[in-house]
Amino acid sequence: MATKEEIVSRIKEGGLVAVVRAESTEQAFKITEACIAGGVVAIEITFTVPGAADLIKELAAKYKNGPIIIGAGTVLDPETARTAILAGAEYIVSPSLSVETVKLCNRYQVPCMPGAMTVKEAVECMEAGADIVKIFPGEVFGPKIIKAIKGPIPQAAMMPTGGVSLDNVEEWIKAGAVAVGVGGSLTAGAKKGDYESITTIAKQFIEKIKAARAK
Repeated sequence: MATKEEIVSRIKEGGLVAVVRAESTEQAFKITEACIAGGVVAIEITFTVPGAADLIKELAAKYKNGPIIIGAGTVLDPETARTAILAGAEYIVSPSLSVETVKLCNRYQVPCMPGAMTVKEAVECMEAGADIVKIFPGEVFGPKIIKAIKGPIPQAAMMPTGGVSLDNVEEWIKAGAVAVGVGGSLTAGAKKGDYESITTIAKQFIEKIKAARAK
């Protein structure tokens, strides 16, 4: 089993977390396969998906030794975090900070990414022991919020989710984001059964992330 540090390192290195809100297990598997084909390293199954824990369990079993890290998103409390971890989730993502959830994740040495939207919230996440601070919802301020928080807190590791698109992903990375979380703008094709578009878009995201890091 990969260590907490290895998982965080892989997420940062890959730079792209695919946020999956699927309507069925079958759709989630197809989205995951399309993401793998596009070079995505991390998949986040949100707990807004019906039967999310069972879905995480199936995905984690299938890709146990595979190229993908399966995580759980929209985790609001330690009970849900523990359910997700027992199902096989390798990292936990939350829309806001629950100190008890971060404590639980650290107890079991599972990476945790609570959400923040202000400097105060970002500091609170870091003090609680967050591995990466999820900047959410990203579209409220856009890439400039990363730069603004990095001013007084250069050591903050931040990942925006919400509002990240192919048009602005390079801007987010250049502003200092260690990775980006992308949902609809990556997986929208699934609704029409167009999984090839997910692979294509994933490749474009990864190319743009690499290009931004090279500058």
